[in-house]
Amino acid sequence: MSDTKQYDTLNVRVIHNRRLKHTYVSVDRDAYVTVKTPIDSDTYVRELLEEKSPWIHKQLKKIQELQRLSPEILYSLEYIQDRVVFFSQEMDLEYTVLRFRKMKSRWGSCSSKGVITLNTHLQRVKAELIDYVIVHELSHLVHMNHSKAFHSHVESYLEGAKSYAKELKKIRLT
Repeated sequence: MSDTKQYDTLNVRVIHNRRLKHTYVSVDRDAYVTVKTPIDSDTYVRELLEEKSPWIHKQLKKIQELQRLSPEILYSLEYIQDRVVFFSQEMDLEYTVLRFRKMKSRWGSCSSKGVITLNTHLQRVKAELIDYVIVHELSHLVHMNHSKAFHSHVESYLEGAKSYAKELKKIRLT
């Protein structure tokens, strides 16, 4: 059984399921707090939320700090494709296929077969961030992991890569 309630200033979705062995608290990107519990007690939920309040507010603060995709910036997919060609030549790397797709949790991916897939949301971020994602994915053609060698490879083609990665993490994709 699931119901949504207001506890203090929190929107809380409570899911009671007798089959659960433990109680779980989570905060989603829409600032909803979800409590999954085997215990069907409003008092228990209220006390749990009070106990977990510092953690919940910390998660809510992180969500508020996420930036939305920029409505003012709009690069064409052709621009991004040209940047991929530029960096693949600069890095002397060959990919097999370039694809664009709307993704909810990733900026890009690179398969072991050399297929690079980029998120269409890249059209709405700064050019430096587009370049970072491209160099990052192309670097996977050399290192199919996130090792120190991989990060060094990225950094050798794009100075300040760590700061770009941090900036991308603050952008909300959905």
